[in-house]
Amino acid sequence: MTDNTSCRVVVAEDNTLLREGLQILLERNGFMVADVVGDAEELIGTVRRLSPDVVITDVRMPPDFRCEGLTAAVQLREEQPGLPVVVLSQYIEQSYVAELLDSPGGPGGSRGAGIGYLLKDRVSDVAEFADTVRRVAAGGTAVDPAVISQLINRRQDPLGRLTPREREVLSVMAEGHSNASIAQRLFISDAAVVKHIGNILMKLDLPPDDGRNRRVAAVLAYLQGAVR
Repeated sequence: MTDNTSCRVVVAEDNTLLREGLQILLERNGFMVADVVGDAEELIGTVRRLSPDVVITDVRMPPDFRCEGLTAAVQLREEQPGLPVVVLSQYIEQSYVAELLDSPGGPGGSRGAGIGYLLKDRVSDVAEFADTVRRVAAGGTAVDPAVISQLINRRQDPLGRLTPREREVLSVMAEGHSNASIAQRLFISDAAVVKHIGNILMKLDLPPDDGRNRRVAAVLAYLQGAVR
C-alpha cells in the first residue's frame, strides 16, 4: 500500500497523551485515523464496525492491564484473517507474540503476514515508525530484534510453546484436578478443556504411543519448568 492517504488506521491506547500523540503523528504522515479508542472492548467493536486497513494497539489496557490489547489483536486476526496489526509494548509478551505471529495471514498469505511488534522505548524515529506502519499495512512484518531474540530462546523451553490459556489449564491440572474441575475453575467448557489438554500434550512432544502416562508427564514438565 503506497498511497497512505487511503490507509485507514484505528489506534488503541489507554494513555490519553500517547493516544493523541499517535493520532497527530499518523495524520502528519498522511494516514487517515478512522478512530482512537481507550480499551480492548472498544477496539474490537470499532474494528468490526469500521474494517480499517491497519490497527495500532498497546498490549496492556483496561480493565486489568495485562494483555487485553494483544488478546484483542489475536481475536480480530482470527475473525479477519490478514488484518494488519502493529503492537506497541513496553514488554515482550512471549506467548501472545507467538500466537499473534501464528495468526492467519489472509487468502493466499502466509501466517504472520501483516504484523508488527515494536517496543515503545525503542521507537524513536518518526519516519521509520510511519514506514513500519505502511509496510505492515501492505502485508509485511516488522518485529523488534529484542523480541526475536527472546522468541528464539523461548523455543528451547517446551513450556514456552504453550499459550497463556494452555499454561493455565496445565497449572490447574498440576494441582490434581479433573477435566470437569478444570472447566469449572477456569469458566470454560469441558470440550475446551479437552482441546487445550490435547494441544498441551502435542506441544510438549508427548505422543499417545510412547508408553507413558501423558497427563503425568505433562505435569512433571510443568513442575520442572516452575522451579527453574
